[in-house]
Amino acid sequence: MHKQTLKLVYADISSWIISGSLFSVLFIFMLYAREFLFFEPFFTFHLPMDWILSFVLIIIVSGLIALVTGLAVFQMRTIKANSRKAGTGVVGSIIGVGAGVCTSCGQIGFTIISTFGIAGATSLSFLTAYEIPIRLIAIAILSGTYFAMIKGITKGCKVNLNTVDENN
Repeated sequence: MHKQTLKLVYADISSWIISGSLFSVLFIFMLYAREFLFFEPFFTFHLPMDWILSFVLIIIVSGLIALVTGLAVFQMRTIKANSRKAGTGVVGSIIGVGAGVCTSCGQIGFTIISTFGIAGATSLSFLTAYEIPIRLIAIAILSGTYFAMIKGITKGCKVNLNTVDENN
């Protein structure tokens, strides 16, 4: 079911472009926010050995967000799903981005602390301490959203996916 649905969704080049560009933008943003990627004074990438798990989780979150968003766009365009059904992918992606980015890391954290004071510092200390579990929760939410989107596309699509496989 999943393989056939993904073949159907990614048969169009626009789905590849949407997913690929979204993955690239989110991946670069998350690397920059987590201070793995630096643009000034030189463009450089730095990955300490104890942050490899965080780097892998960034890749997974970026990939799942791109995949779920591609499925949501396909569902909105092709199946003409109502806004409630298609909104599942969008909401899952937003939650995944929010949980996947370490806002306490780097320049973003200083901005939040200076804006919100004690409340900002307290929330950022929570995010720093639980960064890995929050990303794992984001992966779980995005995985659930992925399965819900696949189920919605399969139910909403009137095409027999087995015949699509036989023709290729």
